[in-house]
Amino acid sequence: MTFSDSQERLDLLAAFVRDGLRQGQKVLCWTDAVDPEQLGRQLVGRSVRTGGAVRRGQLRFATVESSLLAGRPADAQRMVDVLAEQLDLAGREGYPGLRVTADMCWATRPLTHPEELLTFEQEVGALFADGRLCVICQYDRERFDAVTLAFAAKAHPKTVAALAYHDDALLRICRQYSPPGIRIAGELDYQHLDVLNRALTETVRLDRHPHVNLTGLDYIDAACASAIAHAALKLPSARRMTVTCRGLVYKMMDLVGSDGSGRLRVTAAT
Repeated sequence: MTFSDSQERLDLLAAFVRDGLRQGQKVLCWTDAVDPEQLGRQLVGRSVRTGGAVRRGQLRFATVESSLLAGRPADAQRMVDVLAEQLDLAGREGYPGLRVTADMCWATRPLTHPEELLTFEQEVGALFADGRLCVICQYDRERFDAVTLAFAAKAHPKTVAALAYHDDALLRICRQYSPPGIRIAGELDYQHLDVLNRALTETVRLDRHPHVNLTGLDYIDAACASAIAHAALKLPSARRMTVTCRGLVYKMMDLVGSDGSGRLRVTAAT
């Protein structure tokens, strides 16, 4: 999984963890950039029911340092052994499979030899042979160079990244996976109506109750606010769109979305 935005990363992780718990698998979250407790709270905020899973040991959070690296400098073979031990343990505990999320930023540390990352990605493949293991390796595009990212893409059978409808220095519109919908950050005005409508059309088609996350949006003009409201008001009466925003964006959305139909719900970000 490659990402350039922390919220995008957390959305994808939430979907991965939630699906694993629903399938009765054991799930391990090995984190580096985010504190384990904070990661747990972020997943809860994305509709992942962590409480019961943590209590019964189905879901566990730990730092990469204390888990994958076992408190020592990176060693590819030892890391493969750690993963193999966890897979074996999950089987003995009665779980049909093991899911692991692993933040790969450990490989960017000054004293880590680049060869350890390459060797790990090559050697770990044998553990997936019987279909009981699923691992999502997280690569921050701002921490890894293009050559390493290209190698990682070739070493994995699948790649995951949030779909971006628009991405430049002033505006990012991308798919949000948990809760399902779209996320918009930056500044949004009439010049981007076409791409906004494309993103809205897709979320309305894919998601029964789409969420439009505007918490990272600093400015929206009346034309774009109205486009979001109109997309909601065209929904069938049994469906609704939730828009989360803050500050002046909230005031604008609240102004254009107040029609009493119940199809559009505008909430203020906390």
